Amino acid sequence: MGNMIGKPAPEWKTTACVNGEKKVVSSTDYVGKWHLIYWYPLDFTFICPTEIVGFEALKDEFADDGIEVIGCSTDSYFSHSAWFADKEIFPQGVTHTVLADTTHQVTNGFGMMNDALGVGFRGCVLVDDEGKVQMWSINNMDAGRSPSEVLRTCQATMVGGLCGANWKKGDNFAA
Repeated sequence: MGNMIGKPAPEWKTTACVNGEKKVVSSTDYVGKWHLIYWYPLDFTFICPTEIVGFEALKDEFADDGIEVIGCSTDSYFSHSAWFADKEIFPQGVTHTVLADTTHQVTNGFGMMNDALGVGFRGCVLVDDEGKVQMWSINNMDAGRSPSEVLRTCQATMVGGLCGANWKKGDNFAA
């Protein structure tokens, strides 16, 4: 597929784990809203919970910038629910929406599918309030992301100026 920057985000609909509850969510729920979808490969693994816990911890900071955080893997709602109930791994719980993309519609739609493994890559997509993709990235499966760097990159993308590598919200622009 290739990069999606500036392109319309695909429409999607799937089951999700929302604060422990099974719900059906879709792209229409996010019309007019900035939202970040982050993919992780599998439940019950080692790197993935470090990212999920990190995004959960920063959920309010994303919200302060008007960004809704959505997790996504190709595991089922039942897998998510069982894993997120483990208080040793997720001491604060997982309250943000996590998509259970068992049909791979969302993952394929955004070009995040690792066909060789049959799971999503470790990726991120930022969709703006007009439904266009503003950030699209994929990491190696073994390299966890820093949710705080994802937040900083989202903020830099939204601010509308030239932001250097170490720019932080409130800093002057590079030019």
